Amino acid sequence: MSEISNENEKDNTLLNQWRQKIEIANHNNIFCHCRHCGDEWVDSSLKSACNHCGSYDIERIPCWQFPDG
Repeated sequence: MSEISNENEKDNTLLNQWRQKIEIANHNNIFCHCRHCGDEWVDSSLKSACNHCGSYDIERIPCWQFPDG
């Protein structure tokens, strides 16, 4: 039973490390697309309005989800 417990603990540690790296990657790297006027920008806020038209109808995608190249 302790082997299973150790494996679960290792899995949880790896999962927490992965989550932390994703959180770091998201900081200052949120691709934003205004559904109202079509403006696009990269931001760090999940609550900001469009600088162009002031709309809060924003699609936000973490930049780490885009492939390199």
